[in-house]
Amino acid sequence: MKFGLDRLLSDPALRAPLAGRRVALLAHPASVTADLTHAVDALAACPEITLTAAFGPQHGMKGDLQDNMMESPDYRDPEHGFPVFSLYGEVRRPRDEWMGEFDILLVDLQDLGCRIYTYVTTLLYVLEAAAKHGKAVWVLDRPNPAGRPVEGLTLKPGYESFVGAGPMPMRHGLTMGELGRWFIDHFGLDVDYRVIEMQGYDPEAGPGFGWPLGRREWVNPSPNAPNLSMARAYAGTVMLEGATLSEGRGTTRPLELFGAPDIDARAVIAEMQRLAPDWLGGCVLRDMWFQPTFHKHVGQLCSGVQIHVEGPWYDHQAFKPWRVQALGFKAIRRLYGDYDLWRDFPYEYAFGRLPIDTINGGPGLREWVDDNEATPGDLDALTLPDERAWEETRRPHLIY
Repeated sequence: MKFGLDRLLSDPALRAPLAGRRVALLAHPASVTADLTHAVDALAACPEITLTAAFGPQHGMKGDLQDNMMESPDYRDPEHGFPVFSLYGEVRRPRDEWMGEFDILLVDLQDLGCRIYTYVTTLLYVLEAAAKHGKAVWVLDRPNPAGRPVEGLTLKPGYESFVGAGPMPMRHGLTMGELGRWFIDHFGLDVDYRVIEMQGYDPEAGPGFGWPLGRREWVNPSPNAPNLSMARAYAGTVMLEGATLSEGRGTTRPLELFGAPDIDARAVIAEMQRLAPDWLGGCVLRDMWFQPTFHKHVGQLCSGVQIHVEGPWYDHQAFKPWRVQALGFKAIRRLYGDYDLWRDFPYEYAFGRLPIDTINGGPGLREWVDDNEATPGDLDALTLPDERAWEETRRPHLIY
């Protein structure tokens, strides 16, 4: 199979419209060819492509910044000489003067299939800027490693943020190219848009179910996205960024586990299994110990739960990462009634609300966790209609 970048590089007919045009690139460390050449260098080597600018999203073009709300500066590419503008520095949207540096923007970003991953919102912001300034946007498409399944509550009006671009659930099941089509339709954007589609991509095929295992190397799209297991669990474990529990930052398995010094992971797993065993299909939960070297609970021994999704028991259709993590919160609330579970700070620059509500696009998940009378069936009653509605909404925008 070929990703969008590799198809563009291998097919002169696809590149032909770029000849004589000023081209910019939005990319990060995972924007590589099949032989692991970075898109900047591969495109610069094409004689008919004139790169005049580049853009870096959150964590920077170099992917060197570990945590949220760590801003990247603008700089000049040391090899090729063009400016590299930061879309996660002083601004999140392209400045008007930057839009004069190019005619066509190539977007080559590896996503994780989760609404909260900020590359999704960055795509919307560049589409809006392109519509305003009459620029073209081409998405060089890449796989959604979480595949097609849909899960989570739909973002509510008024909860839009840099981790909530629009009314979609947490796990959206689209590629970046497909997301661009939905953004244009939903927000009524008048923009010259094109997807350089993947060749030979089947999101339903195992064993990768979205990621071509054994055919493409995994390169971290952000510092704490080290493997496919993290990508599969992320639509649930990302909620830990709004909780006092560690999500495993500062360990070698970030966002595949959760824990804290003052919980008993075995008891938590047992309570999860008692409350909703049908939510735990397709994965194995294992109690373990970890000691973060940075971030939450740094230097403290934590009792934790690791979510295993790569063994023979993994069932792609049965695995529900958002519900698994929701159940983890619920079990802790049941076992430790007054546990200080929710963090309170301006998560991703969203002021005036709890981070867990920003992350979920509304208060529904938190309210369910904190309501002692609420059952798993109550959360399903809220969520299933949203999930079914999104499956219909996204249908016209599917490419693969």
